[in-house]
Amino acid sequence: MKPNASFWSTLPLLVLPPLFWAGNFVVGRAVRGDIPPLSLSFGRWVIALVVILPFAWKYMRRDLPLYKQYPAKIVAVSLAGVASFNTLVYMGLHHTTTTNALLLNSCIPVLIMFFGVLFYRQTLLPAQIGGLLLSMLGVLSIILHGKWGNLLAMQFNSGDLIVFAAMICWALYTLWMKMLPAEINRIGLMAVQIIIGLMALTPLWLWETASGAEIVFSLSALLALAYVGLFPSVAAYLLYTMAVEKVGPVRTGLSVHLIPVFGVLLSVLFLSETLHTYHLIGIALIACGLVLSNRKA
Repeated sequence: MKPNASFWSTLPLLVLPPLFWAGNFVVGRAVRGDIPPLSLSFGRWVIALVVILPFAWKYMRRDLPLYKQYPAKIVAVSLAGVASFNTLVYMGLHHTTTTNALLLNSCIPVLIMFFGVLFYRQTLLPAQIGGLLLSMLGVLSIILHGKWGNLLAMQFNSGDLIVFAAMICWALYTLWMKMLPAEINRIGLMAVQIIIGLMALTPLWLWETASGAEIVFSLSALLALAYVGLFPSVAAYLLYTMAVEKVGPVRTGLSVHLIPVFGVLLSVLFLSETLHTYHLIGIALIACGLVLSNRKA
């Protein structure tokens, strides 16, 4: 067996989105007292649209006939991946911990495999199943600090259910994106998704604002909005979509297990946290799982 060449050629597409999304969980939890969840989700996509629209406009005009051929699918990916996923994550982070959210985030590859087999008759290779199990063990090693008994002591609440609903949305988004034809330019499609997502979010954001929830403007709040609008939104979504096209939804979905890895590394670099043995074990297991799942006979 040898590593699939397409895996190595698309390695940046698999690595960079989890890096950007690792910061998304941290930022979403950090500013929960300053930025209401719907405002954070609405604001990030407004910023993302302003950034991407100048580059996407020509593709949107060119691909308009294709959009008309797949209206239901485009609306579905827009609602699942743009309107619902991050909104539910930010809402959940108001009621649960980052640790719980990251643990639930590790369910995404399992959900992608489950829905793929159940609804789309996808066939799983033994290497993909083995890679999933290895990387899951790695995620648990990091989140539980190597103390497996902590899993039984974890407490879950309504916030966890909201985050889990977000993970279901992302699994479906990953599978549905693969169903859209490759001739639809992904930059233009991303802009269309954002527009549809904002149309769905606008009444919810107005309701949240009318209820008295306001943004506490500060430098940290503005930096948080800028970060989530540029990196987890535009950059990560485009790269993730390209990865789905190149290596498929199952293999791409496994890359989300890198999110806690980057969360650890960012904490060590910027927060002076200590790198422990269980971190190294977890990182090694995740790396082995990703390589195994992308091997071919």
